Amino acid sequence: MSCENVSYLKDLNKQQYDAVMQRGDPLLILAGAGSGKTRVITTKIAHLVDCMGIDPRSILAVTFTNKAAGEMRERVLQMVPESDGVMIRTFHSFGSWLLRRNAGTLGLQQRFSIYDDDDSLSLLHSVFSDYKRKDLKPYARWISRAKDYCLYPGDDLSSISFDSRLPEIYNAYEKRLREVGSVDFGDLILRPVELLKEHGEIRKRIQSRFQVILVDEYQDSNIAQYELLKLLYNGSNYICVVGDDDQSIYSFRGAEVKNIISFPKNFPGAEIIKLEQNYRSTGNILNIASRVVSANRGRLGKKLWTLKEDGPGGVVKIVANQDREAEFCASLLRDGNLDGTAILYRTNAQSLSFESYFLNHRIPYKIVGSLKFYDREEVKDVTALFSFFLNPFDEIAFRRIINKPSKGIGRITVDRIIETSIIRQSSLLESCRASGRQFSTRASSGLKSFCKLIDNLEEISEKVDLGEFTNRAIHDSGILEYHRTQDEISLTQKVKNLEEVVNAASKYPAGKDGLLAFLEDMELDRSRLAGVDPASQRGVTLITMHSTKGLEFDRVIIVGMEEGLFPSRPDESDDDLEEERRIFYVSITRARKELYFTACRQRRIWGKVNFQTPSRFLNDIPEEFLTQTSESVLSVEKKSEFPPGTVVYHDDYGSGQVIKEWDNGKEVLIIVRFESGRTAQFIPKYSGLEKIALDNEW
Repeated sequence: MSCENVSYLKDLNKQQYDAVMQRGDPLLILAGAGSGKTRVITTKIAHLVDCMGIDPRSILAVTFTNKAAGEMRERVLQMVPESDGVMIRTFHSFGSWLLRRNAGTLGLQQRFSIYDDDDSLSLLHSVFSDYKRKDLKPYARWISRAKDYCLYPGDDLSSISFDSRLPEIYNAYEKRLREVGSVDFGDLILRPVELLKEHGEIRKRIQSRFQVILVDEYQDSNIAQYELLKLLYNGSNYICVVGDDDQSIYSFRGAEVKNIISFPKNFPGAEIIKLEQNYRSTGNILNIASRVVSANRGRLGKKLWTLKEDGPGGVVKIVANQDREAEFCASLLRDGNLDGTAILYRTNAQSLSFESYFLNHRIPYKIVGSLKFYDREEVKDVTALFSFFLNPFDEIAFRRIINKPSKGIGRITVDRIIETSIIRQSSLLESCRASGRQFSTRASSGLKSFCKLIDNLEEISEKVDLGEFTNRAIHDSGILEYHRTQDEISLTQKVKNLEEVVNAASKYPAGKDGLLAFLEDMELDRSRLAGVDPASQRGVTLITMHSTKGLEFDRVIIVGMEEGLFPSRPDESDDDLEEERRIFYVSITRARKELYFTACRQRRIWGKVNFQTPSRFLNDIPEEFLTQTSESVLSVEKKSEFPPGTVVYHDDYGSGQVIKEWDNGKEVLIIVRFESGRTAQFIPKYSGLEKIALDNEW
C-alpha cells in the first residue's frame, strides 16, 4: 500500500508528520502543551506496524498511568487493528512484567505481592516495632526516594537524608521485604535494572525482543527509569521519547527534568523535533504561558503558537480576602458555564473557602483528587485477601486479613505464626495449619476457619469466572458483612465500593492468572478505579495545580497568586522556583478561552490574618496580554534601602542578613536570614528592621 496516503497521516502538521516518519537515530519529540503529542506517538506506532512492516510484538511503548496506556492502546487499534501485539504499559507495569518472567533469577516467586506506600510502612513497622509508626514515615519516604535514584543501603545516601540511621533501617527493610517474597513500587524499576545489569543474556534477549522503544511523558521519568531505558537500548534498536521539559512538575515524586534536557547528550546522534502548534488555547493565553515560562533558564526552549484567534486577555483580580475570592469566582459562574470552568489552587486546603461558599449558595461543584478508590479500607481488605491467596508468604496481607472480621486471633498469635514461618522457611499458611493446640481454643478455631477459607477459594478459583470468585470471597470471608455493619454505623458506602470491586473483577479472565492481572492493575493504577468519576458530575471543578495536568477547560481561574502561597516559599532555591514556574505554566495552558488570576490582600493562615502581597509570577505577564486588573500589579522595578548583603536587627528575630530582594509590582520585598537559622519576609517600610554596623556582623 502507499504509506503516504493512509488516512491517519493526512491531518498531521509538518512537524507532527516529520516526527511520525523519522527513523534511525534516537528521537526527542519536544511536545508543547496542547500540541497533539498523543496523536503523534499513537500514529507513529500505527505507521511502524502498518507501513514499515515492524512486528507489533517488537514494539514497547511506556507511559506513566494506566489510563494513558489504555487510551494509547485504544487509539492505535482503531487506526491499525493488526497492532494488537504492541506492548503498551506503564513503566511500573512493564517492570512487573519483566520481573514475573524472570522471578526465579532474582529469587522471587512469580506471584509476588506488590506493596504500596502504606504496605511498605507497615512492613517497616513490623521490623522496627519499638518505633512509632509516624516516626517511621520519613524513613519509608527516604527508602522510596533512594530506589528512585537507584541507590542501595550500602550506597552514599546523603543526597536523600543525612540521618545516620537510614542505611541500617533501609537494609533491614530490604532484608524483610525479600523474606516475605514481595516487592514495593520502587522495586518494580530498581530490580529490573538490577536484572538487566547483572544478567547479560537476559539483557540481550530483551533488547533483541524490543526493536522499537517509545516513551511518553518523558519529563516525568526518574533516575531509575532512565537507567532502565539505557539498559533496554543497545544502539541497534530504535528509541523515541516524547515530552515537554516545561511540564516537568513532579520532582516531589522523584521526576528528574534533567532526563529530558540531557537526552541529546545521553543518546548520541539524537534528533529533536519540536511540536509548537497548539490546538487548545487562544493566542493571548499562549502568549501569557510562553512569557511566563521563558523566565526559566533550565529548558530546551520553544514557543507555542496557534491558528486560533487571540481571544480576550487574561484578567488579574486583587480582592480583599478569601471570602471575596470565592465570591468573585461565583460571579463568573453566573453565565452558567459551570462544567467548563476549573478553579486551580496550589494546596488542597485552599478548597475550603470555595466549598463553603458554593454550598451556601447552592452552586454545584466537584473536587478532583479526593481519596483514591484503591486506598479505601474495604478495597484494601479485598486486595489483602487476594494477595495472601496468591502469595501465602505475604506478611502484610496476612496481618491485615487474618483477624478481619475478628476471629479471636490476637497480635501475639500472629507474631508467633510469622516467627515460626521465618524459622522454618515455610509459608504463613503452612504455619497456620501446623499451629495445632498451641493457641487458645478461640484462636485455634479462627486459624482453622481461615485455612478452610483459603482451601475453598483454591477449590473454586479455576471453576468460576473472576467476578463470581470475588463475590464468593467477599461473602465467605466475612468482609461484606463487616463493612455492611460499618455502613450502618457511619452512613458510608463501603458495600457499594465492594460491589464495584466485583464489577471490575468480572472483566478479567478466570483463574489465578486472571486474578493476578486484576490485582496488579488495582495496585498499579493510582487513579480512581471505580466509584464516582468527577468528570461525570455537573459543576465547577475544584482542583490542585498538580492534578490538572492532562486536563483542559474553557475557563480557568488560578487562585491564591500570592507570595508564600505560590511560589510557596520565598527563600526556595532556583531549581525549586523554576519548578513552581513550570506548575504555573501547566496551569495556564489548561485554559481554552478564558484565563483569570486572583490574589488576596489578606488571608487567614492557621487562624491568623496575614497581609499578603501578589505573586512575583504575575510580574512575568506583560500588560499587553491582560484585559484588566482591579489594581495595578505591574510596575517599574523599585529598590529598597536593604539590598542583599545588608546586616540588620529586628526586635523579635535578632540579628540577620538580607539574602534576597524583589519587586512584586506593588511593593519591594526582602528576605532576611537570621542567626537562629530562621528566614522571614518583610516589606521594608513596615518591617521595623534596623541596619547595623558591619563590625557587628554575625
